[in-house]
Amino acid sequence: MSRIVWKGPFIDEKIYYNIIEKKNTLICSRNLIITPNLIGLNLFVHNGKNLLKIKIIEDMIGHKFGEFSFTKKKFSFKKKKK
Repeated sequence: MSRIVWKGPFIDEKIYYNIIEKKNTLICSRNLIITPNLIGLNLFVHNGKNLLKIKIIEDMIGHKFGEFSFTKKKFSFKKKKK
């Protein structure tokens, strides 16, 4: 579900200032929107269990951090031994 246009993007000022000053590269809030001033940074996004390293590129602008940190593993069937 997207955010209402008149409210604008969700940006937590404390987290953004820490990212820009490079004091804190850990992001636990997956609903933050990626802005153009974050291009080229390497950040760690928490997916509930692990920290995933993500490099921000131009194609990610306007998306949320949660879209790039998957919370579930891909399922694959195991082969039976004969």
